[in-house]
Amino acid sequence: MTVAAADTDPVIGRDDEIDRVICTLCRRTKSSAVLVGDPGVGKTAIAEGLAQRIPAGSVPANLAGARVVEVDVPAMLAGTTYRGMFEERMKGAIKEAEEADGKVILFIDEMHTLLGAGRVKDSNMDAANMLKPALARGRIRCIGATTFDEYRKYNENDAAFERRLQKVHVEESNTDATIAILRGLKQRYEEHHDLRILDSAIVAAAQLAA
Repeated sequence: MTVAAADTDPVIGRDDEIDRVICTLCRRTKSSAVLVGDPGVGKTAIAEGLAQRIPAGSVPANLAGARVVEVDVPAMLAGTTYRGMFEERMKGAIKEAEEADGKVILFIDEMHTLLGAGRVKDSNMDAANMLKPALARGRIRCIGATTFDEYRKYNENDAAFERRLQKVHVEESNTDATIAILRGLKQRYEEHHDLRILDSAIVAAAQLAA
């Protein structure tokens, strides 16, 4: 599924992380990133922010015209009725990215779910191992997202997989940044719900959430 820029809220306060992802994607080698942060800090929003920048022309030339495509591993696993069906689906997504010559950027939320996904009895082949050759050759660009705990538990235990990814830390927004984000989204929510949001309510909500 393509991450559509028009269907998502504007991404505010994550320029540094988006820039670091862009720098990683433009590298000649190790050109895939994994966003690592606590649940709910906004890792997915960074992929959405990249998807918004591309049509706006706010990316380097070698990312111009690219699409961010989400690989939903649980959905790919669902409904697999025969041995090898998931492998076909996963390899199909990888092939699409390879043949796009860098114009398809795969986004894999909960990236740790790749490890063990689709593995059948008497085989070490899982989604992570399917992805490794393409990552090693630099044939695809990929953005993953996972939590610190899951990264330590899974990714760091698979050194061959981990070393193909550039880690990008995603920290929780501070109160001032949260206020700026809410102010940036205020008009959209006022129009959608046909109401007025007081600035004092925004400040109070951010302070209470801190």
